[in-house]
This record gives sequence, structure tokens and C-alpha cells, in this order.
Amino acid sequence: MQNEIGSLIFRKLVTTFVATTISSLLLAILSTQGPIETIYNQGEHFIGWFLIFFMYIGAIILIYGNLVSVGMEHFQRKWFKQHDWLYVLILSLFGLANGLFFQERQFALAGMLAALLYAVIDKWFYKRVAESKSIKWFFLLPLASLLIVWAYFHVTSPLLPPFTKGDAIEFATSGDGTIIDHFPREVGQWEGKINGYQVTRESNAKEIGKEIYLVTFTERWRWSQRAGEGIYTISYKVERGSLTAHSEKGQLPPYYSGN
Repeated sequence: MQNEIGSLIFRKLVTTFVATTISSLLLAILSTQGPIETIYNQGEHFIGWFLIFFMYIGAIILIYGNLVSVGMEHFQRKWFKQHDWLYVLILSLFGLANGLFFQERQFALAGMLAALLYAVIDKWFYKRVAESKSIKWFFLLPLASLLIVWAYFHVTSPLLPPFTKGDAIEFATSGDGTIIDHFPREVGQWEGKINGYQVTRESNAKEIGKEIYLVTFTERWRWSQRAGEGIYTISYKVERGSLTAHSEKGQLPPYYSGN
């Protein structure tokens, strides 16, 4: 009896792993195939989606799927012992519950297909164990498929375009509600009048490493030709997707408040 329970638990855990891996693999492939926008670093994008689906699907199958499966096996032994197809069909229908709960047709379909996959793998695994056949492929095939698909996306992924000075300045000025938002979003100057002051705003960038830039914003203002000039400078170290404050000199312009 103890060996039978141990064998049942082992079979359900293996089935959970295989069904979760294959289901997550297929959904991650669909999520990586972006028909509208270009997806860079597709290998990493694929693995990210795979892990999300794996955790979500794995938790559902581990708890809900296995409980239903064990219950159905009990009923099958009593009423339809020779009809594995009925076991597969009933488990597939139970897979619809997730979509019905969330009121989403796509969830329902995905749940049904995952349950169908689980049921087929479960019965296949059971027969191979009963016939003393090797089960190592239940582990190797899903993992090998995952590695092959990741390698494919990694090799065929579009290359990221170069990160230029202009990109660095545009990234730095893409904030919300800061003084930097008022500067040119490319290398160059802006001149104009603000509250009676003659103002010049300049954006510049210097490459200090491979696709790493020191982006400097300089603001000069003058009330009249005879008045002294005020200067304010702030700079940032900018990489692709990252911005770090570097230095700040001078005082904020007197007209900045409310502008």
C-alpha cells in the first residue's frame, strides 16, 4: 500500500512537471511572437514568459489538477476501468473551470488544453511504468525542447539598434515634471524669452564608454545686456535603460518656479 501511494505521488509529480513545462513552452512561444512590434532579445523574452507561465500553470496543476486527477482515477477504477479515453475527456472538461472562474474564453481554452495534455501524459507515463520501460525521456524531452527553442530565439532575435548620443539625451529628457524636460531632446540649443529673461538651454552628450554617455544640460539666462549671466548645469550618466545623477552646479534659474 505504501509503495502504491509513493508510486502515485511520483507519477503525479512527474506528470505535473512535464505538462507544466510543455504548456508553458507553447504559451511562451506565442507570447514571444510579437506580430505588431519588434521584440529584441527574444531569447530572454521567451525565458521570462516561460517562467511566468510555469509558476502560474504549475501551481494550478499541482493543487487543482492533481486533486481532480486522483479523484477521477478512483472513479475510473470503479466504473470505467478500461476506458482511458473517458478519463482524458473528463479531465479536459475540468480544465475549463479556470477560464469559467475568470470569465475568459482564452483562459478556458488554455486550461482545457493543459488538462488534456496532463491526462494524456499521465496515462502514457502509467503504462510505461507498468511495462517497466524507461521514463528518462519524460524529463529529457521537455528540457531539451526548452533549450532548443531558447537557442532559436536567441540566435534569430533582431539585434538591438545602436544606443546613440541622441538616444541618451532623449532618454534623459523623458521624465515627468522636472527641469530637464524643458531642454532640447537632441544635441543642440534652444533660445527664447521666459518672464523677461533671455534664456539659452543646451543639451550635449559625451561618450565615456561603450554606449555609455555623460549627458550635460546647461541653462544660461540674462535679464539685460548689462546684467550678469546666470548659469545652471546638471549632468547624468546614461546607459541603455539607466540614468544616474552625475553632478550639479549653480543655482536654479529665478524663473523656474511655475515654469
